[in-house]
Amino acid sequence: MTTINHHIIDRGDGAAVELFQAHPIGSGEPAGAILFVHGNQGGQLTGARELVDRGTLSTFAVAMNVTAAAVSQPGFGASDGPCDFCGPNTQDAIIAALNALKNQPSIDPGRIVLYGHSRGAVAAGMVAARYDGLRAVILSSGVYDLNAFHMDCADGLRIAIETEAGQSAQAFHARSALFHADKITTETLLLHGRHDDRALVEQAEAFSVALENSGGKVALEVLECGHRLPAKTLKDVVEPFLKEVLSAKHLMH
Repeated sequence: MTTINHHIIDRGDGAAVELFQAHPIGSGEPAGAILFVHGNQGGQLTGARELVDRGTLSTFAVAMNVTAAAVSQPGFGASDGPCDFCGPNTQDAIIAALNALKNQPSIDPGRIVLYGHSRGAVAAGMVAARYDGLRAVILSSGVYDLNAFHMDCADGLRIAIETEAGQSAQAFHARSALFHADKITTETLLLHGRHDDRALVEQAEAFSVALENSGGKVALEVLECGHRLPAKTLKDVVEPFLKEVLSAKHLMH
């Protein structure tokens, strides 16, 4: 059993950030936490509530005995907009959520994992380059060189990128974790579908190489699927990884 809490926190500039949390009932000592960053959602803009309604937070909270949380990106859910396609405001919203988790007495600040999917992976990869103290980061179906992606993506995504982020070299650089791999020191798990027709697997492969070349600890799992990962992946790949990194014996000092 879990309890679900809903919070509105400050991004640091007065803008509202929506955060949902699922806590295992009856947990004692401070435990780890996982923060989910949602994907594009097909224009629905429901934000973090999607992971509450699908039962994702409750499932992970019980299975891992941790706090499972989800943050709404700017312009999604109850988070103040506008959307900036994984840019500085989105990254700051995620950082505000991480800080909110870190300051809770029920959470061990040395055992926090950031998990971004699709659009959320773009932002989470950049946060990993900016934020110290993460235990690990999981990125699934992401894009790590936004300029290269922008040149070949579907019209709807291209328009969203141009509208929200613009087309300057600076804008692409601020949203492309590939070029910040040397700043990512946390353990990283990359998940990607071999047949992903939205974000090509070559993006994940190039990012994995960049992290390895920078001395990072990284694992790339290429799966026989498309953009959406099968539920079995969570059971076979993600859960064992989380159990390992969130274990108290791996507490960061």
